Amino acid sequence: MTMGASRDGYGAALLKLASDPTVVVVEADLGKSTKSQNFRKVYPERTISLGISEQNMMLVSAGLATSGYKPFASTFAIFTERGFEQVRNGIARPNIPVHICGSHGGIHTGTDGSSAQSIEDLAIYRTLPNMLVIHPSDDISTEMLTIQLADMNSPSYTRTARNKTPRIYDADSASRLEIGKGVTLREGNDVAIIACGVMVSKSLDAAAELAKEGVEATVIDMHTIKPLDGELISNLASRCGAFVTVEDHSIIGGLGGAVAEHLSSNCPAPLERIGVKDHFGQSGGGDELLEKFGMGINHIIEASKVAIQRK
Repeated sequence: MTMGASRDGYGAALLKLASDPTVVVVEADLGKSTKSQNFRKVYPERTISLGISEQNMMLVSAGLATSGYKPFASTFAIFTERGFEQVRNGIARPNIPVHICGSHGGIHTGTDGSSAQSIEDLAIYRTLPNMLVIHPSDDISTEMLTIQLADMNSPSYTRTARNKTPRIYDADSASRLEIGKGVTLREGNDVAIIACGVMVSKSLDAAAELAKEGVEATVIDMHTIKPLDGELISNLASRCGAFVTVEDHSIIGGLGGAVAEHLSSNCPAPLERIGVKDHFGQSGGGDELLEKFGMGINHIIEASKVAIQRK
């Protein structure tokens, strides 16, 4: 099984984007961890390192974007939140195309501990008008989607992960990825499992186990949280009639919240949400914490069965 970390895909994408001389990278002391250092080593003259100054990083990026550049700014997901006011008023409100990457999001980050595990970043950025919000599942999809961001005329927030997880895509299959469109990885008519980030591979594993019991699940990689692929969800409501959302994020306001909002307004259907249930994380191994907080493969299987029973 080939493994990859989505943060590595972000670093690879920056290098591929470097042929565009307007692409610049902005850092807040964590280029080694976010992998923006890959770009800095080759193009130091197009990299701005601001130290531990996330608010400043956001507004410097806004200034660059209004001066003809395409800035990609990165730090840990939890530290992007320190610059939220600047993102709101200096980037999102004037609709300036700054592309923010928050690495090490979710409790799968593990041993960094509770204070470093952002379980609310996707929800926070989803509330902002004009913001794209994406959370890719592996390094290949992160690379492909990050490259697409360079042509977007609105700001974006991308969450990446530190830990390596099973690779979902290869170069050929990743070519069908498109911001705003979910990807069907497996088809079944009994239940639709919609996942993002590190939880996509676990959802595929859960679907394989369900199949052994005669339950056929569709599995969707919903890498774009905003704009959400509502057309796909509505089609799944007609075909499957029951849903499970799976995310390494609070079930409040993230993928589960977004799907719930669409279902309640358009095509009501049973929904079970797998994610962090209104509490903070703690220090421990990534997979160990997922099990502890009810987010393991067995929990996805059980939630699928409950959703089906609720049809």
